Formats: sequence, structure tokens, C-alpha cells
Amino acid sequence: MSRSTPSEGAVADFVMDPDRDGQTSHVEGSIVEATLPRPDFRTLFELEVGYVLQTLRRLGVARADAEDMAHEVFLAVLEQLDSYDPSRPLKPWLFGFAFRIASHYRRKARRVNHEVHTVDSVVDRGDAPDALLERERKRHLVQAALDEIDLDRRAVFVLHDIDGFTGREVARTLAIPLGTVYSRLRLAREDFSAKMRILVAKRVLE
Repeated sequence: MSRSTPSEGAVADFVMDPDRDGQTSHVEGSIVEATLPRPDFRTLFELEVGYVLQTLRRLGVARADAEDMAHEVFLAVLEQLDSYDPSRPLKPWLFGFAFRIASHYRRKARRVNHEVHTVDSVVDRGDAPDALLERERKRHLVQAALDEIDLDRRAVFVLHDIDGFTGREVARTLAIPLGTVYSRLRLAREDFSAKMRILVAKRVLE
């Protein structure tokens, strides 16, 4: 029987927890989108603010700045809400706004030479302490590995491998050719696996 690598296990745990930070799973999100094809802004905000916050963190926005950046995302969403095509999934559309805001944020952060790497703490009262610590440890590793991946590759990796959207949906969201999606995805997976191996090795030696 084959065994998963530490990086695969960490991603699986990170992806398959549908209740983290109030985010619904991809399947559950599709149901919401089907029943609310064009939600009003308040409803959209209440349903998706958790997803936007988590996406911003995965794209390199520091936890201390994530709420402010989420407000910028939703201001942009409000301005363009009428352009949303209800026949398309909602989360990739929101991801596009988050990606642009995160890109601007990171460029500004580099200019002032201020990079902050923090990891969100997640409270899950249903878990035993040991299980909670192990889940947190994996999330720390995943976030730390993501922080080391080029943003363009990371965006494809997050949308495809973590959020579970198809290559065509990723291409449409990021306005890039489908071939570029799979090229970046391959490189991002290689980067992620390499970073995870380094991080796991460091943890073992500590």
C-alpha cells in the first residue's frame, strides 16, 4: 500500500476541512451559488468574507493586514457586482479580486522592505488537544511553504489544488492560457513539495 508524503498529507488536511475559517467546501459553495445566482452585496459579503480572508492569507497578505485588504476586495466587488455572470462559479470571480489586491499589497511591501510571515490560529473546540495541535502544525507548514512560492504560480496552485477548481476555471479567473495554467501548476507543485521537504526536515531536527 502506498504512503502519502508529508506534503501530500498536509495539503489533504488543509484542503479537506470544510469548516475552516467559515469557508464552505467547493461542492457546498457550488450549491450556494446555484441557489443564489446573483446575491445582493450584503449576502455575498456574509457568505464569502471567510473565503476572501483565507485566500488573501494564502496569497501572502499578513494576518494583521488581511482584514483591511478584504475590505478593499469587497469595495472592488461592490463596484463591479453588476458584471458578475451568475452562470460562472462565484469563488473564482472573487479570487480574481483577491489576487489583484494581494499583488498590489506584495509590491508595496517589497518597496518598504516589510515582509511579515504569520500563521492564522484556528480554534476548533471539537478536536482533542493533540489532534488540534497536529492540524495546526500541518497548517503552519502549508502556509510557510506557500509563502515561498512565486505569487503567479501560487495563485494557480491555490485555485486548482486547494480550492478545487478546474484548469479552465483557473485560466478564466487569472486571464491566462490553459497551457500556462498547467505549466505554472506543475512548477508550483514542484516548488511546494521541495519547500515542504525542507520544512519537515527542519521540524525533525528541532
